[in-house]
Order: sequence, then C-alpha cells, then structure tokens
Amino acid sequence: MNRLIKLAIIDFYNGYPNEGMRCIKMLVDQFFENHQLEGHYDVIDVRDVPNFPKIEEYDLFISTGGPGNPIVRGEDWELNYAHFLKELLAYNEGHEIKKHALMICHSFQIMVQFFKLGLVCQRHSTSFGVMPVHMTEAGKNEVLFENLADPFYAVDSRDYQVIQPDEEQFKKIGAQILALEKIRPHVSFERAVMGIRINNEIVGFQFHPEADAEGMRRYFLQEDKRMAVIAEHGEEKLDDMLNQLEDEDKIKLTESVIIPKFLATATAQVLNLETA
Repeated sequence: MNRLIKLAIIDFYNGYPNEGMRCIKMLVDQFFENHQLEGHYDVIDVRDVPNFPKIEEYDLFISTGGPGNPIVRGEDWELNYAHFLKELLAYNEGHEIKKHALMICHSFQIMVQFFKLGLVCQRHSTSFGVMPVHMTEAGKNEVLFENLADPFYAVDSRDYQVIQPDEEQFKKIGAQILALEKIRPHVSFERAVMGIRINNEIVGFQFHPEADAEGMRRYFLQEDKRMAVIAEHGEEKLDDMLNQLEDEDKIKLTESVIIPKFLATATAQVLNLETA
C-alpha cells in the first residue's frame, strides 16, 4: 500500500468567486490518479479561520491567489501566515525530509514581503489575460520550467506587482529570480518579477500556473468581464486571447507542466527518503 500523501491548499480567496481553486484541485486529483498515489488534501481558509495548517501534519503546501490589497498591514491572518512561513523554514532546517511549498499571485506577493525581497506596489493599470513570461538565467535551469519555451505563456491577473528586487537580500538568503513579465519597449515602467525560488523547497509565481482554458473561456465570456476587456483592450484583443486559450503551446502547456512537476518533485522526495 502506498503511503498517504497529505497536501494543504492554503486558500486566500476569502470566499471570492474564482476558477483557481477548481484548477488546483483538478491538477492535484489528476496527479494522484496518474501516479497511482494515495493522496488527501485539505482546503484551509486563512482569512476566515485563525488556525493555519500545522507543518508536521502535511507533506506539501500550495498557497493560492486571491482578491484585495496584498500589501501587508499587520492583520491577524497576515501575522499567522508569517508565523507559518517561519515554522516551515525552521522545520526544513531541522529535518532530512523537507516540506515543499508553492505560492501563487497574492500569496507570492505576501511571500516577497516576508522575505524582504522587493517592493510590492500597485500597477499603473491592471494586467489581465494570457501573457508571455520570460525566463531569467536561473529560470532556464529551473526544474519546474522543464519542457517550457522561453518565453512561455501564462494567465496574468493582478492589480499589484513586485518590482525593485533587493539584490543584497536575494544573495543573503540564496533566493533567485526565475522569471520577468513581458517586454514592453513602448513604456518606461520597470518589468515586474514573475517568479522566485527561495530555496530548494519554497517557490512562488506571480502568474497563475493552475489556470486552464476551460475556466478562462468561461471567465472571458461572462458579459461583465467580456465588456470590461473590450472597453480596456478592444474586441480584437479579446478574440486574440480566446484563440490563445486553444493553443497547445500556451496556457495548456504551462498548466500541464509547473504544478504537476512541483507535485512530482515534492512527493518523490518524501517517498524516496522514507523508503531509503
């Protein structure tokens, strides 16, 4: 019998309607089924429930995106999340079998502030759609990016960004920038950071690696969302985004690579070390 793999999905959505949670659950279920693993996940609403997951009770963690202002203001749930990250670091320092964690969008921005790696601030305008993501030199050697082109394509949905990376702090903790947002030669704004690896176990992305074509198409075709995209970007841009959803080399590829590879890397370490 396989050893039960336990995953905590740390939910930042605060009850806000979204496609991200459905996609994460689907990818996790598919991974367990495809690899014939016994697995279980708990969804933990961090903004509503004061108790964060206990590090020792789970093998790995996925922390979601979510609505609202990500700039840390010292609310109780933010303090709890900081405590969770401290416990995760301490646990991994003291144990051979490490706990892996992946942070997405909103929780990526919280992670950046916890590690003091850069400035989280509001964008000049909302970034929303299927966007190219460019790898850094470190990103070209990133295990979670294997089989992706440079640039690869991902769903971007944010009003905030991470800029002004603190090089000294990156060096101090050994973190690496994995990816940057699309090149925009027509504007003078600094390119935002789209991916950071903290260490072998902790990684985060500004984009949504879980997003699938089904959910994005459903989102784009909601009347209010459709009209908002047309008003902001034009109908031609909307048609282009809808067409990109069906491209096997764009978000379908990204969805099939990053989170499944994260799950494979994390569970392999647990199972291999425990049976060694």
